[in-house]
Amino acid sequence: MNNRLKVIYLPHPVLKDPWERDIVQAIGEEHDLFFYDSQLPLSRQFEAVKVVIDFGGVMGTKQMADAANGVRLWQILGNGFDSFDLDYWKLKKIPVANCPGQFSAVPLAECAMMFMLMLTRGWHHTQRSLSSGILYRPLGMELEGRRLLVIGFGASARELVVRARAFGMRVAAMDVRSISAEEQLEFGLDGVFQPGELDNVIGDFDFVSLHLPLNEETHSIIDAHRLRLMKPTAYLINVARAGLVDEEALSAALAEGRLAGAGLDVLANEPKDPNHPILKLSNLVATPHISGTTSGTSRRRAACAKENVERIAVGLEPLYRIA
Repeated sequence: MNNRLKVIYLPHPVLKDPWERDIVQAIGEEHDLFFYDSQLPLSRQFEAVKVVIDFGGVMGTKQMADAANGVRLWQILGNGFDSFDLDYWKLKKIPVANCPGQFSAVPLAECAMMFMLMLTRGWHHTQRSLSSGILYRPLGMELEGRRLLVIGFGASARELVVRARAFGMRVAAMDVRSISAEEQLEFGLDGVFQPGELDNVIGDFDFVSLHLPLNEETHSIIDAHRLRLMKPTAYLINVARAGLVDEEALSAALAEGRLAGAGLDVLANEPKDPNHPILKLSNLVATPHISGTTSGTSRRRAACAKENVERIAVGLEPLYRIA
């Protein structure tokens, strides 16, 4: 039986390799893989397509969904889908799946760890000292014994906990689900909390790291009120979604010295204006949304997409379905 499917890839205009190369290597030989071309008629390109692979869930349009007659799976090549109009795809009865957090968990955790190290060693200060010929400045802070709260206990948070504990940190976790006693023991957690307890405990920690999806419940979970509850010596880390933090309130807290520092891989209105005031703060370390963009993530997500294409080809339900 011929199980070859027609698969169309919706490429990102900037992010090409290794993403495109890995998709071609994973799927191209066993199926009829095409790249969407905006210069060609849309309806003809979607004719007989069975699987759509949408880079990041940001390349698909409602017009494409309208043309996707017979599509058995819309595969988001990424984890988040807060920019994806899931309700419209549900209305069109097109199954949707993503590549969930475990496929990018390691690089996100490494990026969060990097932020903690850069902040506690005063990265911007070290560069000024280096360029001025000054030795032994600034005075750093060790991570050993410091308290870290991870908000959200999914894949990236668990990977961060493993790394933080290797540095001798004391770690607690907060999640909407109940974290079992077995998990607490496995990850060496010093405490577990429910979201309703956040106001009561956030002031006890030296670091707060966010590992949440963005939705109505989590939007601006770190706002002006909670920033005031944090210790002035504390640091905020966000490698998840920009909307989890009230950026204006954070900028004010950093500028006024009410928070020691922040490490952000995600910012409001990306790409951020290089002259934006928040990027001028000496107690902020920021990167341009690169925490998950590694060669390993690309390979793992391509393998995830391939597995789902293979499942569709033999009549099975896709994994990681979100609609």
